[in-house]
Amino acid sequence: MTNGPLAPPNYVDPTPRPVPPWGKRADRVYLNAVECFAPFAALVIIAHVTGKANAMTAFWAMSFFWLRLAHAVVYLLAIPYVRTLVFTLGFVAVVGLFWEVIK
Repeated sequence: MTNGPLAPPNYVDPTPRPVPPWGKRADRVYLNAVECFAPFAALVIIAHVTGKANAMTAFWAMSFFWLRLAHAVVYLLAIPYVRTLVFTLGFVAVVGLFWEVIK
């Protein structure tokens, strides 16, 4: 009632403000972490439900956590080659977890 009836101009988004480079990197690292978490979580749940959880699955899960944390830090600091290495090691942790589940 305060602004009157709804009209199309009320739905227009305000002009976006420029985001600094570190903000763009933070958004990308967040999206990347969300995308990588789904297969990891599925494998951890499968390992637990099937009774295949052991010391190696715990090792791979801890490795994944710390590598993803390192990836976020390295990504925010914009260190290019280390970022790729840490991301690849995180992927290896997921593959290791997968291997433990299927064997």
